[in-house]
Amino acid sequence: MFCRVFLYGVSGIALAVWLYACGGNDNTSAPVLAQNPLTTATPIKHMVVIYNENVSFDHYFATYPNATNPSGEPAFTAAAGTPVVNGLSGSLLTSNPNFINTLNGEGAVNPFRLDRTQAATADQNHGYTAEQQAYNDGAADLFPFYTGKESSGGAAAFGTTGQVMGYYDGNTVTAMWNYAQHFAMSDNAYTDTFGPSTPGALEVISGQTNGVQLVKTSQQPFNLTTASDSYYINDGQGGVTLINDADPADDVCSSKTDKILMSGKNIGDLLSARNITWGGFMGGFNLSTSNSNGTTGCERSTVAPAVGQATADYIPHHNWFQYYASTANPQHTRPSSMSTVGFSTLPDGKTPEPANHQYDSDDFFTAVKAGNYPSVSFIKAPAFQDGHAGYSDPLDEQAFTAKVVNFLQQQPDWKSTAVIVAWDDSDGWYDHAYANPTSSSFDAQADQLNGAGKCGTGTAPVGVNGAPVNGRCGPGTRIPFLVISPWAKVNYVDHTSISQASVVRFIEDNWLGSQRIGGGSFDATAGSIMGMFNFSGSGNNPTVFVDPNLGSVVPSVPTI
Repeated sequence: MFCRVFLYGVSGIALAVWLYACGGNDNTSAPVLAQNPLTTATPIKHMVVIYNENVSFDHYFATYPNATNPSGEPAFTAAAGTPVVNGLSGSLLTSNPNFINTLNGEGAVNPFRLDRTQAATADQNHGYTAEQQAYNDGAADLFPFYTGKESSGGAAAFGTTGQVMGYYDGNTVTAMWNYAQHFAMSDNAYTDTFGPSTPGALEVISGQTNGVQLVKTSQQPFNLTTASDSYYINDGQGGVTLINDADPADDVCSSKTDKILMSGKNIGDLLSARNITWGGFMGGFNLSTSNSNGTTGCERSTVAPAVGQATADYIPHHNWFQYYASTANPQHTRPSSMSTVGFSTLPDGKTPEPANHQYDSDDFFTAVKAGNYPSVSFIKAPAFQDGHAGYSDPLDEQAFTAKVVNFLQQQPDWKSTAVIVAWDDSDGWYDHAYANPTSSSFDAQADQLNGAGKCGTGTAPVGVNGAPVNGRCGPGTRIPFLVISPWAKVNYVDHTSISQASVVRFIEDNWLGSQRIGGGSFDATAGSIMGMFNFSGSGNNPTVFVDPNLGSVVPSVPTI
């Protein structure tokens, strides 16, 4: 039995106080954390964003809530009254436009089910331009031709560019279907722009991919015929927009050839200005950790069980906050203690916390168990568990996602927590739900959605300097989006149009009085995720534990 009090001050003003009630650690004797007394627009005092990799909505939820349930695979049976989603049915399954279009060659196939033995797939082409070309002016009929990749030695469509048409159901992505069944999901969430991981990582924290500073580059601006893998374009206003992947400039683990910084602000800047605790928790970020295979530093690696090959735990071009000088931790400096994780300063209120809000994913679990649970946390799994096709897979992704959610449901502050499970891009996987662009772009080379040099109509959106800029065409491809919380609507599918920047908008609306980032950020126009919550209710949704390996609902799980 004990009581603990920690006081952090800034110029004599209390920044944070943890007041622990004398008692145990069960959910009935919840401690009063520093974050809990903060004024919020909803009962949510802690938001955790699990940011996974490279999945389209149809790739995971095409036939939800109907699973095939073959022998030997985890079963999923939907509850009566489970809502249907805008998925694949009828002619989309039997006479799909990609099957009909002969330009797709041997990859011209209908969508087909992937089972658990096919968890390890090829990484599809998910470039800014390739995804536009796959949608082919809204026909959505050239995915095998432009984004499809095959697995060598694969049988039938799995061994052709038609692999891009494959989808899983509740017998493989079982945990995700169970979370949708017991909480809320969206079937109308999109990437803010077309393209791969780095643009998606920036959108979910800033709503902006314009304002690139080219610190070191080996490439010229994007050219469809000579440099189709280039990561930037001139924005038409004397600046640069990011359209594909590049590493953060000052990260010690970054590429030696292509490195950028971003101008403008991100949500971390706004939270820090209000003394609200937050953190970016990246798998592999702690360079002092040694893995069981002897790897350490930037070269730490793990073998994904389903993929059977090692990949580096830390991938710099996934690390949201490292792209901004204000929120970067270039040398991966460790926090002074777990009690300062999420804070901007040390207890004296003056000395900057050395980690600058950037931590390893392992630090999240350690800090929360130590009684320090940041208001806002962005979490990325070690790469082998982030779900990215080619080096990870849905089964390993499920294991990490379930680990986080199971852990949080065991914490005293679960009552005031919301978990968002979202994805950074679609990997180029087929999704039938084409969205007419609301953000246009007219780069002669990179934009090809509605013809050469065209992606959308009207005026391009403004960039960080307030003028219309190219390279931000979207919405891009539809992606899954789940809300897991005691306050989430139950067994609910929301159809509100949202995007990655909707995450930024919720944080702003909940903690910051709807302050916006500005500088052309999509947070100002992104749809709201509030429709997936029931804040007029009691916030007493039952906990739902899932087996990390099978994804099936279980009565309990071990304490981490």
